[in-house]
Amino acid sequence: MKKLTFLGAAGTVTGSNFLLEKEGAGSVLIDMGMFQGLSNAVELNSRPLNFNPREVTAVILTHAHLDHCGRLPLLVKNGYAGNIYATEATKVLTELVLLDAAKIAKEDPKVPVLYDESDVSALLARMVTVDYHQNFKAGPFEASLCDAGHILGSASCQIVDAGDVESEKVVFSGDLGNSPEDIVKPTESFENVDVVVMESTYGGRVHPNDKPAETLAEEINEVEKTGSVLLIPSFSLERAQVLLHLLDHLKADQKIRNDTQVFLDSPMAVRATNIYKLFKGLYNKKLALHASNNDPFDFAGLHLVEDYRKSKKIANMPGAKVIIAGSGMMTGGRILQHAKKYLPHANNRLLIVGYMGEGTTGRKILEGSKKVDIEGTEVEVNANVSEISSLSAHADEPRLIDWLKEMGSFKKIYLVHGEDEARGKLRQKIRNDLQFDYVVLPIVDQAVTI
Repeated sequence: MKKLTFLGAAGTVTGSNFLLEKEGAGSVLIDMGMFQGLSNAVELNSRPLNFNPREVTAVILTHAHLDHCGRLPLLVKNGYAGNIYATEATKVLTELVLLDAAKIAKEDPKVPVLYDESDVSALLARMVTVDYHQNFKAGPFEASLCDAGHILGSASCQIVDAGDVESEKVVFSGDLGNSPEDIVKPTESFENVDVVVMESTYGGRVHPNDKPAETLAEEINEVEKTGSVLLIPSFSLERAQVLLHLLDHLKADQKIRNDTQVFLDSPMAVRATNIYKLFKGLYNKKLALHASNNDPFDFAGLHLVEDYRKSKKIANMPGAKVIIAGSGMMTGGRILQHAKKYLPHANNRLLIVGYMGEGTTGRKILEGSKKVDIEGTEVEVNANVSEISSLSAHADEPRLIDWLKEMGSFKKIYLVHGEDEARGKLRQKIRNDLQFDYVVLPIVDQAVTI
């Protein structure tokens, strides 16, 4: 008998964290991410763990986004002494993400200090890399990973009882990609599973069949006419690299001016881009062919801005500018300083290129707010606001349904990593299209027997 406890991302899009226990034999923890963008995120991230890390036998990390890996150092800090399994790319990116999180907490008095660099180092020492499709022992279970097609190194995970081929197959989707994507390979799936723990971020939604490169070019052309600014809040992993790749093509094809300056104003995005260049074997076929002759993330007029003092000098640069900065949901980071300066002016533009969590500054602007609070300052939003939905790294509802269909069969589905409205719509879609009724919307800390 096994017990599955939903410790996070149950009714929210962030805080991914699940504990699968085999009675009397041990347990495996899947992800342990930060809660982000919620009014009670600080409380959720700081609350005492409601399980004993010393009793966890193994950990599997699906990918390196902060909402999946961000609280893992707390596990080791509280006595966990086992292995943490992930792909090699995920391990390298996780080091970058967690050290950045520790640095921000150390420097920003508004961010609670949950761990420091030494805790991150202790965590990294416990990480063991595995390849896609490689079977490995994880406590009382045997596990394998397949490519989730979300970001570099991302994985879905299948878990079975070790040594028992007849045991239930439990699959954790992780975050599923919006295949086909510009950088990574297509999303894979497992076959004939029993229990599916599945993300539902875009339940009830269909990504528009637009052409992001054309929209990006149009936005840049508009600021080129007036010598103004295009702001793009961006996640540092995958989204920033996709934007650079699109801009590389736009410059090469002369769809935007060669002298238009582009600033990647994010130390983590700059470092992540350098890591992406190390894992060309994970590129999809089209990008791999392009990368064999050119750097797909570099072009004329690109400025990689790591130093904060140089970030502040961007405003002094003449002419039209594109500023790509974190954070992706406009909840922190350098994008906020740029937003304060540029959003009040009608000639400037804001381009939303990713998911904006409920209650975030980005969501409020996207929903039409003309005034937003940014770090205690009321900022007018007079800039033109537009959106590219098809750049999302998450599967939309049709892709989620297709992923389920590819698995052939299943007995239970638990929808996680989505707001309740999205989960409810996806559940109804599964019932309608797949004629399958056992779809559960768990809540945080709920435990079920499987």
